[in-house]
Amino acid sequence: MATATESLSNGEGPVHEEQGDNLRPEDLSEMLAAGTKDVHEKAENTRFVKDFLRGRISRELFKLGAVALYYTYCAMEEEMERNKEHPHLAPLYFPAELHRHEPLARDLEFFYGGEWEGRIRRSPATRRYVERIRQVGREEPALLVAHAYTRYMGDLSGGQVLKKVAQRALKLPATGEGLEFYQFDAIHSAKAFKQLYRSRMNQLDLDAEAKKRVVEEAVEAFRFNMEVFEELEEIGKAMEEEEEEEEEEDEEDSESGMPVHGDAGGDVSKCPYYAAKMTATGGTTQACQLAAAVLAHPSGHFLVATCVALLAGLLAWYVM
Repeated sequence: MATATESLSNGEGPVHEEQGDNLRPEDLSEMLAAGTKDVHEKAENTRFVKDFLRGRISRELFKLGAVALYYTYCAMEEEMERNKEHPHLAPLYFPAELHRHEPLARDLEFFYGGEWEGRIRRSPATRRYVERIRQVGREEPALLVAHAYTRYMGDLSGGQVLKKVAQRALKLPATGEGLEFYQFDAIHSAKAFKQLYRSRMNQLDLDAEAKKRVVEEAVEAFRFNMEVFEELEEIGKAMEEEEEEEEEEDEEDSESGMPVHGDAGGDVSKCPYYAAKMTATGGTTQACQLAAAVLAHPSGHFLVATCVALLAGLLAWYVM
C-alpha cells in the first residue's frame, strides 16, 4: 500500500508529493488505467480532439464545448457534494482544489456576456451524460469515483496541453480569460496531486466486484465524452459546409459580373431597381451589360420584366 506525507485535508492546504508508491495490479488506480486504456485512446483519436490539438478549433465550437463541460461538472460536483460523507467518496472530496463549475461559469460569461445563462442549452449528448451522473449519484454513489477520475485526472494532464493550444488558436488573452477551467490555482503540483488522488483511490474499501464496477463505469464515462466530441464534430462539419456554400455563392456572383449593391449582398438580382436606375441616369452601356448578365440568370426573364416596369415608372415621373 502506498505511503504518503500529506499536509492536505480535503480542500485545505498545499499538496505534498507522495513517496514510496508500490502499486499493484489489484489497486484501483492500476485497474482504471488498464481498463480504460483502449477507450481512452479512442477518445484521443476522435476527429474533434485531433483537430483541437492541431489548433483547428473555431471560437464557436470551443464555446459549445465549454457549455457541455459546464453542465457535466455542475451535475458531477452537485452529486459529489450531496454524497461527500459517503465512505467511498469522502477521501476524494477536494472542492477547493478540483471543482470546475465556477471557473467554467466565468469562462462562459467571458464568451457569451453577462446574460450567458439564458443563452446556453444542453445538447442531446450532454443531457445523456448528465442524466447518467445523476442516476449514479442517486443509486450507486461509489461509481462517482469513476466519473471524477475520468474528468479531473484528464484535466490535470492533457487539459493543460489543450489550454495552450486554445490560447494560441483563438488568440485569447494571456491573462487567462476564457480559460479559467484549465487553471487549478489551489494545486501547486499537478504531479503530486495526482499521486495523492490515486493513493486515496487505492485505499478505498472496495472489494474486487466493486472495483470492477468502477472500471466499467469509467469506460462508460469515456464513451459519454466521446459522444459529446462526435456531436461537436458534426456541428463543426455543418459550420464548414455552410461557410463553403457562402463562398461558392460569392464566387458565382463575382463571375456573373453582378455588382454589389447595398443589402442585396452583391446579388443585383435581388435589386432590379438598380438596373432601371442605371438606364434612367444614362448608364446605357453598363445597363446593357447588366441586362445580359441578368438574362443569363435562371430568373432573368422575370427580372427584366420587373426592371422594365420600374423604368417605365421612372420615366413617367421624369416627364411629369
